Amino acid sequence: MASELSSQVLKGDHRAVAKAISIVEAGGEPSRKLIQELYPHTGKAFTIGVTGPTGTGKSTLVDKMVGEYRERGCSVGVLAIDPSSAFTGGALLGDRVRMMDHSLEKKVYIRSMASRGDLGGLARAARNTMRVLDAAGMDVVIVETVGAGQTEVQIASTVDATIVVLMPQLGDEVQAFKAGFAEIGDLFVINKSDIVNPSKTIYNIASGLQERDGWRPPVLKTVAVKGTGVPAVVDAIEKFQKHLDTGSLREKRLSKRIRSELVDAAFSDFYHETVTRLGDQKEFDSLVGRVVKRELDPETAASRLVGIISKIGEKA
Repeated sequence: MASELSSQVLKGDHRAVAKAISIVEAGGEPSRKLIQELYPHTGKAFTIGVTGPTGTGKSTLVDKMVGEYRERGCSVGVLAIDPSSAFTGGALLGDRVRMMDHSLEKKVYIRSMASRGDLGGLARAARNTMRVLDAAGMDVVIVETVGAGQTEVQIASTVDATIVVLMPQLGDEVQAFKAGFAEIGDLFVINKSDIVNPSKTIYNIASGLQERDGWRPPVLKTVAVKGTGVPAVVDAIEKFQKHLDTGSLREKRLSKRIRSELVDAAFSDFYHETVTRLGDQKEFDSLVGRVVKRELDPETAASRLVGIISKIGEKA
């Protein structure tokens, strides 16, 4: 099953890609087997994260970037991370519907993914979705996150390049820098720069940036809704891509990301497996009961729980 599906994904079949992404979103053994099949065929796509505070026009910018990359002959995959619907757990597309015009093209694939409030699970599903799009032959994979916060920082740190999108003189630069975006941004875009003169915002951002690995993040202005400045953004990303390919910088950054991913995935698997096994442990039930009755404090109980988990591991 996984082998047959993966062969269709490698041909760039959109239905197969959709099915594969649904599998990696669900996780578990089917996802593991599929990624095992696809992984040897990945590593060709350049991945870009687009993040920043809500309302700065990220979706519009991504939409225009897709168009610009298509004009340059590149195939593009887009993963849009949305807040979850409180009722269905599905993604709320909102103004991303406009991007669907591109999805009719064979060389473009757009997918919206619900955050579901599960940070670790989301990051894992996003990484593997990017791999599916990579294996399907996309030259560029863009991941757009919903706002500014921990999820955005973690998702953005799984890509080759990160674009932080802000607006002029609305305090966004302060919010973004407090959220740690100064450390992860490879390119800063001041969008909607026709509303207010962006000079002050550009100065505030640029003066707070430092050179990392021989690259000083540029600060560009755009009016994405009109397409103004978008070619310059893509030019800057391509320049950064060439910078990464100089020496072993891209490989060095990839190694750091993989190291982090493996630890996160291992802890996630260990946690879920441990919780499942603890459900069958009478010793654990007894420990919970003693804390409920206040015969034992939670700190001591947690320490003893480590011993119970160790025994489970030894039996396994």
